Amino acid sequence: MRNLYLFVWLLLGLFISSCNKDDNNNSQDSTNNFNSQICNTISGASAVYWDYAHGLPTGLTQIPTISNPGGQFIHSQYPGLGFTYPAGYTATEILIPEVQALGVNVLRNDNNALWRYIPSITLQGNVGVNSIIASEINAMFSQLNFNGTPNVLCTTTQTGSIGGGFQNTFGARFIQFGTFRALVWVNTIYEPSLNVTFASLSVSYATTNEFDNEVLNTFLPISFQLLIISDGVRDSDADGFPDNQDNFPFDPTRH
Repeated sequence: MRNLYLFVWLLLGLFISSCNKDDNNNSQDSTNNFNSQICNTISGASAVYWDYAHGLPTGLTQIPTISNPGGQFIHSQYPGLGFTYPAGYTATEILIPEVQALGVNVLRNDNNALWRYIPSITLQGNVGVNSIIASEINAMFSQLNFNGTPNVLCTTTQTGSIGGGFQNTFGARFIQFGTFRALVWVNTIYEPSLNVTFASLSVSYATTNEFDNEVLNTFLPISFQLLIISDGVRDSDADGFPDNQDNFPFDPTRH
């Protein structure tokens, strides 16, 4: 039963963060003037990424792909969590048996940009989404040696229920602090019969002047690789050219 919950939760985590995006693709030009449907304090690629995290249409015009592949990551316990990441980054597996957590940190080598994704973690009791968000933000502040008060640019908290009457809560924050910007989202389901909270979460940060560039070249391209998309837009040889634009889709030395 526990494995079944984990499997359902893995699928739900991907669905929450990606629904309504299959037909929306990406280019630098198409994001420049983009305005969020749900937050009027950000624009451009930051707004695209915020709306994307909420499953909203983004108006992208190309599938985001990694233009400078640096390596491949596959999680040892969940091969579905696999993707190509850019050069200049290191991917580190997250596996914490005590809380059944699995995920990955993709950290730029200068430590100034991170894409963190945990599709599954199990917490004892009814743990509020805001508590998990606060924990992730505090950990990020500690890593970046920030001790001040962040500027909250966007915030959402949405509560509902899914099949069986389980309580489902989604929360997200877009913040600016010091020289950095970050987007943090958390999705939770509380299962009363087990008295546990199943959660998935993501943290993305970069310096403010680089954030939009990282959205387009790192955060979105990695995220899109986790979606179930047409084979025609997969990059089978990880050379930065989608298969439908690559005359040699299985040869990284030619395209």
